[in-house]
Amino acid sequence: MTDATTLQPTFQQAMEITAQWLALWENGELSDEVLGDRVAELVASRDGARGFFVVSLAGDSPLMDRLPDSVVLALRQEGAGVVDLSARNLAMSTAMAMHHQRSGDAGQQAGSERVQLRCTELLRLLEPGAVKDRLETLLEATAGRGEDVGFLDRWGYDAEQKAAIAEAVLAVAEP
Repeated sequence: MTDATTLQPTFQQAMEITAQWLALWENGELSDEVLGDRVAELVASRDGARGFFVVSLAGDSPLMDRLPDSVVLALRQEGAGVVDLSARNLAMSTAMAMHHQRSGDAGQQAGSERVQLRCTELLRLLEPGAVKDRLETLLEATAGRGEDVGFLDRWGYDAEQKAAIAEAVLAVAEP
């Protein structure tokens, strides 16, 4: 088996690898445990993690809707990098859902809302202390303060989108 941590896959390669693995998993050709091991290798690098999340969060695979324990463990073990990407994906999908709603694109809106829900559920499964710290930073940015202000400004989110992001952040803590 190839060691993805040694190879440091590109973002594009990570997306392709993830799509292949998820297809094998869905067809019963890859066990939950092996998938967990492979995900652990992939998310060890930033581009690997980004590629994994693009495919698993936005794609049609049911993985993120019923995460096997082995995959949750792999994601938890990677720590802050996975928490950061999950929080960023929560913010972006929330803002995009509003953008698509405004433009009347119900299909795209539903896709963004699905990513938002998946991010919310994933963040609830990751290490609580790391999630709390990361989401507090994101929440501060929605009020124009702190480290994530540049992240939100880079994407050009307006006040209404920032308010929706704040609501989504707070929703992670709800049961």
